[in-house]
Amino acid sequence: MTETKKSWQDISATMLKHREQTIAAIEPAIPDPPKELPLNVTGIPKQLLPADVISITETPTERLLQNLASGTLSSTDVTKAFLQRAGLASKLTNCVTEMLPERALTRAKYVDDYLAKHGKPIGPLHGLPISVKEHVSMKGLDINAGFVSWVGRIAPDDALILKLLRNAGAVFYVRTTEPQALMHLETDNNIYGVTVNPYNTALTSGGSSGGEGALMGMHGSCLGIGTDIRGSIRSPAANNGLFGLRPTSYRLPVGGWSATMLGSEHIVPVIGPLSTSLAGVKVFMKTLIDQQPWLYEPSLITMPWKDTSTASLLRKGSDGKRKLRVGILADDGVVKPHPPILRGMNTLISKLRSHPDIELVDFPPYKHEEAWRIISSLYFADGAAEEREAIDASAEPWLPLTKFIITDNPNVKNLTVSELWGLTQDREGYKAAYTQHWNTVNTGLPSPESKAELQVEAMAERDKMVDVILTPTGPGCAPPHDCARYWGYTSQWNLLDYPSLVFPTGLQAGAEDNAEEGYTPRNEQDKYNYELYKPETYIDAPISLQLVGRRYEDEKLIEALEMMSEVAGLPFKNQ
Repeated sequence: MTETKKSWQDISATMLKHREQTIAAIEPAIPDPPKELPLNVTGIPKQLLPADVISITETPTERLLQNLASGTLSSTDVTKAFLQRAGLASKLTNCVTEMLPERALTRAKYVDDYLAKHGKPIGPLHGLPISVKEHVSMKGLDINAGFVSWVGRIAPDDALILKLLRNAGAVFYVRTTEPQALMHLETDNNIYGVTVNPYNTALTSGGSSGGEGALMGMHGSCLGIGTDIRGSIRSPAANNGLFGLRPTSYRLPVGGWSATMLGSEHIVPVIGPLSTSLAGVKVFMKTLIDQQPWLYEPSLITMPWKDTSTASLLRKGSDGKRKLRVGILADDGVVKPHPPILRGMNTLISKLRSHPDIELVDFPPYKHEEAWRIISSLYFADGAAEEREAIDASAEPWLPLTKFIITDNPNVKNLTVSELWGLTQDREGYKAAYTQHWNTVNTGLPSPESKAELQVEAMAERDKMVDVILTPTGPGCAPPHDCARYWGYTSQWNLLDYPSLVFPTGLQAGAEDNAEEGYTPRNEQDKYNYELYKPETYIDAPISLQLVGRRYEDEKLIEALEMMSEVAGLPFKNQ
């Protein structure tokens, strides 16, 4: 007898029921939120959860690690606290695919027993609960990557990154949502539905690591794993007022995740951290790279982590102090950012400008519209055949933002080998030109258009070059659902493979951020973004910015933000 194929709705219902069962397994039981909720739900946990849970989950990552390593806090207590808060976060924002209470508490007990027996922590992440994006493989669990037809695919093993984090003492307790096809700057799929922004539930949490973003925005996690091929770590970090790093490619292991286009090297995806603190980002990177992951994943580069606490990577002035030159790229010349973003840029610039050790330099954009043509042509070299097959196999509906990037994208086509080679040449040519452009800013070196030969003696200008670029993460704060349709402020750096670090300013959008009257849009994308903005739509949305560095200067990028934060007093208090 032939088995009746389940509808996509039935599959979704089964997965939703499983999620509810995993939340119900958490003890003590998680209270249900009130039926009438404000748009900003970040204050609800303090109304419903015990004070000790609030205290633990709002402790900075670095302090939690100190308390766990010393035994001041047990991993069991910390894990129980984060299970509680993550379960409530899911009820409020729809950010979780499943909770893992049994696995997590078994692991936490092991970690606690290890400390009691040996008198020392397992490693630098001893006992710390870490959240994981669903498509990062976890042995024995579903890895559907947001496709209904992939539900039931079971991970045969843990991803390498999980093995390394566990080796350092981590505890995995929750898995988080992602969008259909993993190719939205929002998080919405036909299995779990829409993940919303905790600061304003009418807005998106970002994507594709939007489950991580919303969970962390609710303090249901302090450190988690995201992935990024167009802004998928940075968009959720920005939308939820977090720190998020897109590392340079081939620094962290990506083996063992579930996705379409595995093996594609035209635009290289990366894996990286989101955290409620900058120190969390730093310890995540250092912990993994200190374990020499290139010994297990040979595509990774052999580059140890540089400890900037002992040897600064920034320039030294004649007075022996660190010096930092920041390029200011407030507008990419394609889509003008909304007023709250420009306010965030201007507020930070005003705090940095007067400091004697920081120099601010205008950094003009260089053909960012050409970067989008190249990267949007290379995302789906097979014409999105694998995405189409995975979506159509279950007859699930195509969601609006999936259509936006695939069927409505004029640059998506099944490329011939020669066309792919040609676009790869365009990519490398653009990367070379942008490097030369960076070199020219604030120096006397020739521009990319000059075609002049680089003179060796001109390299004396190196000390005048910009160290990092300060720029928006997007053309606005978290947009309304289905409206994240301009990727240029993040995908630009994916094409160039520049490390990019998002950080919160501490400011939030408000009624004072009036729309610009009489503005004439530059193009259709700019017109869409301009018409999207109404101050009342974005109330309470976090204002976040992005710092960009040169390839493989990830450590320098983090050090630069540490210095800027200290000088400017980040995060600011919202007025």
